Amino acid sequence: MKKLLFTSLLTISMLSACTTNEDEKVNEQDQTQQNNTQEEQQSNENEHATTESNGEDTVSSVTQAEALKTIKEQLGTELAVVMPNNLPLTKGNFLTATTNGTDTQAEILFLESKEYIPVNDVKLKNASAATPIAKLTVKLFDSVDEANKQIAYEDYSKNGGQQVALGYNINGYQDAGAGSLWTGWNEGRWAIATHTRTDNPDAGVDLAKQAVEYLESHTLPIPHENGMVHLDVYESGNLIVWQDGKLVYTLDSIKDPMKALAIASAFNQ
Repeated sequence: MKKLLFTSLLTISMLSACTTNEDEKVNEQDQTQQNNTQEEQQSNENEHATTESNGEDTVSSVTQAEALKTIKEQLGTELAVVMPNNLPLTKGNFLTATTNGTDTQAEILFLESKEYIPVNDVKLKNASAATPIAKLTVKLFDSVDEANKQIAYEDYSKNGGQQVALGYNINGYQDAGAGSLWTGWNEGRWAIATHTRTDNPDAGVDLAKQAVEYLESHTLPIPHENGMVHLDVYESGNLIVWQDGKLVYTLDSIKDPMKALAIASAFNQ
């Protein structure tokens, strides 16, 4: 009887020990899984923090790249239109656009909005939904010569006018008439001019000097054959036009003249 009782107690003790060992193994596995999960979460948080530390420009550029791709896809034309790499947006805003295309012309109105709005969304019909940044028109002409006629190119050094130093060994030439004062100069195949009123002459020279300095570190697209830039002190007539074979690119509806240069420079891929 005692032997039987001893055997039963021994069996129970062994089963209890096995159960304890199994429980300990399960607990160890659970703890390992929990540690792995915590490490994975920490890694994700670190990666997210690293992304944020790269600056808002990185996030903005990715968003713009996606938007620009969608804009090009929705042009509705077979024309080989070159898009800008980026556009100057207000901090925190999104890039969107309306597009219109035919066999011979493409038109894009670039817009920015405080909230994300898809390209060509019906909401963009409401003028308060988004703010215009620039309008790009690309038109196909019958010949290279016909396209070239659309460019108001001038060699300002041959036009005469009062010479003015703009910095970086570049001279501008001033021409006044009908209350307007133009300061023009040439850089490569580009004819560039600033406009002001005759009662505010220094403003035109100041803007010309800003443009010359900017173009020392930024490059406009290479036109084939020519291009022209008109920058307006009063933010009412900024215009940039250049030729690419039979295609003519026109940028307008840009208030800030220096932003106009920045947008044009973004086409230099």
